[in-house]
Amino acid sequence: MNASPTAPRIALVTGANQGLGRALAEGLAARLNPADLVLLTGRDRRRVTEAAAEVAGVPGTRARVEGRVLDVTDTDAIARLADELRARHGGVDVVVSNAVARVLPDESQAERADEFIDVSNTATHAILRSFGPVLRPGGRLLVVASSLGTLGHLDPRLHHLFDGATLEQVEYAVESWRDAVHRHTAAEAGWPVWLNVPSKVAQVAAVRAVAAERRARDLASGTLVASVCPGMVDTATSRPWFSDYSRAQSPADAARAVLDLVFADRVDPALHGELIRFGKPLPWHDGTPPVEQDRLVRP
Repeated sequence: MNASPTAPRIALVTGANQGLGRALAEGLAARLNPADLVLLTGRDRRRVTEAAAEVAGVPGTRARVEGRVLDVTDTDAIARLADELRARHGGVDVVVSNAVARVLPDESQAERADEFIDVSNTATHAILRSFGPVLRPGGRLLVVASSLGTLGHLDPRLHHLFDGATLEQVEYAVESWRDAVHRHTAAEAGWPVWLNVPSKVAQVAAVRAVAAERRARDLASGTLVASVCPGMVDTATSRPWFSDYSRAQSPADAARAVLDLVFADRVDPALHGELIRFGKPLPWHDGTPPVEQDRLVRP
């Protein structure tokens, strides 16, 4: 990550109260300089305040750490925060979009669809749209997704909605999916019952759309816009979904590969706009649509 010799760097992590988000905030605070600022965000004021104080007190923390309340389902709040960081600091250097809605295996996927889509997809679109323009040269804008975000995990009937799509077209596809869930027509159209598959594909497609538009100037300035797959992580959100945790990483271990992308001296052009797992891009067209009974063993 490039840095001005005088301007403090500004980093923002959403969904940072616990789990991977908190580990990312801790890692940023440890690797940045004392003049730099890490904004640890979440929607619960008490939890945000406590988490920020705890991260600030971790041995090895170097940067300043501040807690900020941010409900990522409030797109106006996202836009206001981006405007504030532009006005106060001239922009932002690191944005990690990590917030996710927790859904348990015994809950109705259809009944939780609105919350899940709002947190994972509508918020991703808003972060890309609001923070992309205020990302400073040499910055990093990363959206945490998963290996399920490759196009091949969707029914082939749905591929045209996301392959080569603009951000506006991705948004339209997501709202079409939401509408199909409400109308109980999702299955016949090819949408899987499990919300995580179309949600992650849509997240990656949105990143690809924005990255394609700004690719030339980003590569010229050493800026990276991408989605990331941290691998299997042992968190409260993911634990109920997996029957075998023998290969799971701790949040701190999972954060390491993401942080290495943030602090890399140069941007590999092959990574720009891609879904990255452990430093390597995952092929966009790979994957197989999962059958519902297999969902508990997929990383």
